[in-house]
Amino acid sequence: MSMELSPLITDLALILIAAGVITLIFKRFKQPLVLGYIVAGLLISGYLAAYLPDSIGQYIPSISDSENISVWADIGVIFLLFGLGLEFSFKKLMKVGGTASITAVTEVISMLVVGFAIGYLMGWNTMDSLFLGSMLALSSTTIIIKAFEDLKLRGQKFTNVVFGVLIVEDLIAILMMVLLPAVVLAHASLGVELLESIAKMVFFLVLWFIAGIFILPTVFKYIRKYMNDEMLLIIGIGLCLGMVVLSVKTGFSSALGAFIMGSILAETIDGEKIEHVTKPIKDLFGAVFFVSVGMMLDPQVLFDYAGPIVIITIATILGKAFFSSFGVLISGQNLKVSMQSGFSLAQIGEFAFIIAALGLSLGVTSDFLYPVVIAVSVITTFTSPYMIKYSGNAYEAFNKILPARLRDFLNNYGSGSKTLNKDNTWKKVLKSNIFVILIYGVILVAIAILSVTYISPFFQENIGGWQGSLISVGVTVLIMAPFLSALLMSKLKTKNFQTLWNDPNFKKGYLISLMLVRFLIAALIVAYVIFMEYTSKAGLIAILVIFVIAFTLWSKTLQKQYTMFEERFLKNLNERSESKLKKEADVSDLENIHMDTFDIDPDSPIVGKTLAELEFRQKYGVNIVSIIRGDQRYNIPGGNMRLSAWDKVVVLGTDEQMSAFQTEIEDHSITPPEKEEDEVVLQQFVVEENSPLLGQQLCNCTIRDKSECLVIGVERDDDVIMNPDGRFTFKEGDVVSVVGETEKVRALCCVISE
Repeated sequence: MSMELSPLITDLALILIAAGVITLIFKRFKQPLVLGYIVAGLLISGYLAAYLPDSIGQYIPSISDSENISVWADIGVIFLLFGLGLEFSFKKLMKVGGTASITAVTEVISMLVVGFAIGYLMGWNTMDSLFLGSMLALSSTTIIIKAFEDLKLRGQKFTNVVFGVLIVEDLIAILMMVLLPAVVLAHASLGVELLESIAKMVFFLVLWFIAGIFILPTVFKYIRKYMNDEMLLIIGIGLCLGMVVLSVKTGFSSALGAFIMGSILAETIDGEKIEHVTKPIKDLFGAVFFVSVGMMLDPQVLFDYAGPIVIITIATILGKAFFSSFGVLISGQNLKVSMQSGFSLAQIGEFAFIIAALGLSLGVTSDFLYPVVIAVSVITTFTSPYMIKYSGNAYEAFNKILPARLRDFLNNYGSGSKTLNKDNTWKKVLKSNIFVILIYGVILVAIAILSVTYISPFFQENIGGWQGSLISVGVTVLIMAPFLSALLMSKLKTKNFQTLWNDPNFKKGYLISLMLVRFLIAALIVAYVIFMEYTSKAGLIAILVIFVIAFTLWSKTLQKQYTMFEERFLKNLNERSESKLKKEADVSDLENIHMDTFDIDPDSPIVGKTLAELEFRQKYGVNIVSIIRGDQRYNIPGGNMRLSAWDKVVVLGTDEQMSAFQTEIEDHSITPPEKEEDEVVLQQFVVEENSPLLGQQLCNCTIRDKSECLVIGVERDDDVIMNPDGRFTFKEGDVVSVVGETEKVRALCCVISE
């Protein structure tokens, strides 16, 4: 009796063997593995065999069941997005700053318009043009990271800008995958249905994030001692697929669910470990996905659409380079950083494939669009390393042809001084209040929906009449009570709020308006719950609403409950960051100064030497601001500190200084600083006419010894003096840049300002 093997097994074997062989070749020639997977898919797709003589083509194996491979590819997308979520973190999104956000939005909107215009001018239909614009709008994280590593550029200032832009683009990509189906299915490109889809998405995103952060870290805390890598893998994948099912059930894509669960787990202390144990699974299914992308490449389509491919490729490279550079520039960076960042983003990749597959699955895009976009991605993947490598040369050439006045303006753009104690308190109060309204508003709306859907029908079915309605409202309000109290009272007793309230020059109308908005939202939600039970009794509804609001305002018990909820939520949210020793390197815009963290390799020649012996500042102009050794962190280390193997050294300097320093320590890895908690910052202050520094030499000020801060630069008139020596004398109007721990820098600036 012969044994028959399922086509699923034979196809999977063919995919993995082909992918393994081709990627080995690509690895040998230092090409991105993603391209290897695509080429492998092309070879086994059956298209290649069709163009060869039968005597040769019959010996080329091909996939027998493409539907099964489609399922594997869908799983690949799920794990790719889950892995992306684990690397993403909503906290990182909130900390990437204005440069990344402005650049990403500028690039995405501009390329959406460019892509749509190209499709329209070539006579394509509206949906093909819309999806083309969406595909061109997003850059490839995979390709950019690979290029930075190959060119040894990670750690330069522009690479940190690019990483920030990619974080924002990741979220925009997720939004696109949610909104594009809404546009297609509702036929509402700018209609009410689209706005409803956006509101629904925001609601569920916030709700899932709150529930996940409130529950998962606590659960992991209790079961952590029982878990090993195997159990963590199973639990992580189970949670991922569970959220995928929930996301699809609520009308969203499976990719969104995977991404959300990944981002929630990223905030737990086990996030890194989950990312580590699930990486092989992600790599396996990711390979299957990219091979399936290659299988969609029909060479005949590529020949037929060679003209559009060339046009779209040129538009992608030039358009993304220009608009990304422009976005970085208007966000406050100088011309060099802007052009280097913009040239780095001039390609498309994995998200273009996912969006193209989405269009096919919805049945709204033409068959030719997928291979056309893949071809553009392949070409831009090859050109991307050269765009990055020669971005500096492009800057030098462009800089030379600019008029002198414009050149000086662009090169100095964004380098204005930022002095301490100029925070906008009103913006902080407004931001915290919006956060409260969003978080507690979503929770209360979710409870209201739960009440109408489940609580009210249950009591009406089992009790009925006015008694059932009263109990239903009572139970719902009881559940809502602590969150109503939080919506009405939270953040109204903070220092910033009280400062503005007591400031006679500040218009209290702004604060009162905020309080009224919170009151109205609470009243509307309560009124909705009561109205669903007593539809025709307006007076009763008004009385009950007033009673509920008054009760929540004056109840000390409820205030304690929402305080406990907030503390628990924030503790869980910050659990991972508090467990890390890497602290925030909050860098100002002083020229090209920035911070990065270097790992000291055991074989490095600097191991065992003191900082005084190494003379990094004298040789390369860099400053060692922190040394992280095991569980200890040494900020502003002295010259007698010796470097040990595996030390993490936080270094401050320019791109050029970093490159020189990189050569000195030889084999090392560079990790972009993660902005977690305020620890080491770079700030500026102005030497006023009554400053104790006025007329003093740096060596006599004992700033380093007494304040444990380091002076790394002084701006005087139009000059910037980097690393001033001990004989440097301070003058009125000098803008002094110091680096040190947050509180010590603030204390120093307060003393200087007195």
